[in-house]
Amino acid sequence: MSHQILLLLLIGYIAYTIDLKKKFFPVPVVLVLIGIALSFIPYFSSLQLSKQLVFDIFLPALLFTAAYQFPLKQLKDNWGIITTLSTIGLMVTALLLGISIYWVSQWFGSFSFTASLLLAAILIPTDPVSVTSILKESSDIEQIADVVEGESMVNDGTSIVLFTIFLSMFQTGEQFSFATFAEEFVLVSLGGVAIGLLFGWVLSKIIHFTHHKEYKIMLSIVTAYGGFYVAEIIGVSGVLATVVTGILLSYEIEKTNGEHGIRKSLDGFWNIVTPTLLSILFLLIGIQSADYLFFSQWGLALVIFVLSLLTRFIMLCGSIYAVPAWRHEFRPDMITITLITWAGVKGSMSVALLLWLEEEVTGQDGILVSLSFAVILISLIVQSIGIYPLTKVLEKKK
Repeated sequence: MSHQILLLLLIGYIAYTIDLKKKFFPVPVVLVLIGIALSFIPYFSSLQLSKQLVFDIFLPALLFTAAYQFPLKQLKDNWGIITTLSTIGLMVTALLLGISIYWVSQWFGSFSFTASLLLAAILIPTDPVSVTSILKESSDIEQIADVVEGESMVNDGTSIVLFTIFLSMFQTGEQFSFATFAEEFVLVSLGGVAIGLLFGWVLSKIIHFTHHKEYKIMLSIVTAYGGFYVAEIIGVSGVLATVVTGILLSYEIEKTNGEHGIRKSLDGFWNIVTPTLLSILFLLIGIQSADYLFFSQWGLALVIFVLSLLTRFIMLCGSIYAVPAWRHEFRPDMITITLITWAGVKGSMSVALLLWLEEEVTGQDGILVSLSFAVILISLIVQSIGIYPLTKVLEKKK
């Protein structure tokens, strides 16, 4: 398998090298399409992407890098809307999308309400890896990119809690209980934050004990993965633990005199790790998704994709219009809301939850897996490719 992975790395590095302007050549989309093409070559047939692989290898590094590199000023300026969209907003979106899928499915074969909520939980987390660089090219909408990027860091934790609750309901036939949901959500979320605070505090102290940049990098690796694993073993959110650890590290770097040296050392390592992992991840997503492309419900998948955009748009309208400060700050003339809606691309977390579902379902329930793969692929291709033209059109109208 090692020679196949090396070949995937070569393909990924070539794609990133060609991607000079990041406008018409969204790397994740191209990698997924290449992966689909590679799936028809027997040489790559032994490669499989599993839930365990995504959670154990890919997510901790990607989350940690996004968190410690996210500018603290932008986080402070937008913490209110980022927190709201990634918690309450995500729950509202899941409910609206679940209801919509349940209603629409009556014309395509009918899903249970629990199955509809489970499908919604897979499709609500955002992963704007292919669009934030495009959004930031315009100073007028840089704040939108910050909100989208900040929201995606936190909403992964919320989506996992929602998914686990809905999966348990789906498997046991339990009815939804708001009290049970609220209790589990609070415990899992606060537990993850607590682990992140602990690991972040420890890292922020011991990182100053050595002047060797190699040791600082080693400490960041152990902390990024260690916090995630410890939280998952305890039964709390590993995603939130890793994100909080990264944010605390960023805070520590900014307040110390050696900020430039530490950040430069960390960036030198993690800026290589991130595209490496993303290259393999999106190529494997393409290879694996090919098994689910040949099914008869593409019409329903397209409808669900449209519903996912519509429910996110409704949630954003309600959130921004409900708070006078946000209404004034974001000028809700539908331009901002449309961009934030379209930038909510489905990606690595949706795939991780999908693979989790794949391990749990059998028989006719497998249609949920195929539908999820199809909607994620449509989102990656349509939203990533469309974000640059949409940005320019909306800028002209503005």
